[in-house]
Amino acid sequence: MPTYIVLLGPPGVGKGTQAGILSKKLNLPHISSGDLFRENIKNNTELGLIAQNYMNKGELVPDDVTIKMIRVRFIQPDCAQGAILDGFPRTPHQAENLSGLLKEFGGQVDLVPFFNAPAEILVDRLAGRWTCKAHGHIFHNIYNPPKVTGICDYDQSPLYQRDDDKPETVKKRIVVYNEQTAPLIEYYRQRGVLVEVDGTESIDKVAEHISLILVKK
Repeated sequence: MPTYIVLLGPPGVGKGTQAGILSKKLNLPHISSGDLFRENIKNNTELGLIAQNYMNKGELVPDDVTIKMIRVRFIQPDCAQGAILDGFPRTPHQAENLSGLLKEFGGQVDLVPFFNAPAEILVDRLAGRWTCKAHGHIFHNIYNPPKVTGICDYDQSPLYQRDDDKPETVKKRIVVYNEQTAPLIEYYRQRGVLVEVDGTESIDKVAEHISLILVKK
């Protein structure tokens, strides 16, 4: 039976970092909904064009479009044993859609680590975050500075700060996240798969905590 893990937590709490660690440890692909959108739009897929149309109008992409993107991704051979989801679902309604989709693949959501941290820490983390233009590698002024200021260590492409990583935008993102996702946290808690993780701990300590959870599962 495939294993499906959903990572929950506000922007800047470290979900992406932990997803990368888990992906290597469990040999499961890390599927970020944001990356999935960008990839479909960049490749001009049918779903990407539909999504872009909504985004151009400043509207949310409908859940059924996102679910179809995820379904197409799940069909890929590297997802045969499951996947680690980051950024989806965001609401109980999306979680129900995901549950229906996973049944097609003979699985269910097995574990939901919920990473939490105070808003001021999240703003501090994101406001210093820089992303490489070529492949999206992430650096931070304080926690993970590049060897050469403004240049990616891995591919030497320039680093830039995403609009949604700027302090005022970050604060709004956290408010929206808390409003949208509070019911989802309760949804997974009631199903017995939610495990709370202290997102203020070091990367290694958080990874160790998740490893212990997996052993118990």
